[in-house]
Amino acid sequence: MSETIRVLIPEEKVDERIRALGQQISEDYAGKQIHLICVLKGGVFFMCELAKRITVPVSMDFMCVGSYGDGTASSGVVRIAKDLDESIENKEVLIVEDIIDSGNTLYYLIDVLKKRNPASMRLCTLLDKPDRRVKDVKVDYCGFEIPDEFVVGYGLDYAQKYRNLPYIGVVEGLEQEGV
Repeated sequence: MSETIRVLIPEEKVDERIRALGQQISEDYAGKQIHLICVLKGGVFFMCELAKRITVPVSMDFMCVGSYGDGTASSGVVRIAKDLDESIENKEVLIVEDIIDSGNTLYYLIDVLKKRNPASMRLCTLLDKPDRRVKDVKVDYCGFEIPDEFVVGYGLDYAQKYRNLPYIGVVEGLEQEGV
């Protein structure tokens, strides 16, 4: 089966919004150092672009947390495949995520990280799908609120494909589980 990709958010709009997010984050963290935690794999594209646009000092770490596998719907089971390399105690933490839909993964992750005593913790996502929300998570910085469609590009994948697209697209001709 061959999928086609319909552009939902063009590359120029993604770049423009990330620039604005970087400016807002820089203003909010003026005079402080910010510790970005990227949720792999999808978040890495967004975090790298965002970090380039933040003007306050930045450090980074990575976690691999997921609940999807190769499907299009969350399995509901959250697991940490890769934990942080360093302590976040007393750090200004910003979790950087590619997309939030059900909220299950972030709800779990935030609970785990709060116990590690950061000075503060906020959440930044490129995409938010509030119609799919099951768990209440507070999004502090949001790139785009999107409709309930299965999206790819800019780090988001379908069965490990399409992460490298420079825009956000919708996979057409795809039977979507639970969407």
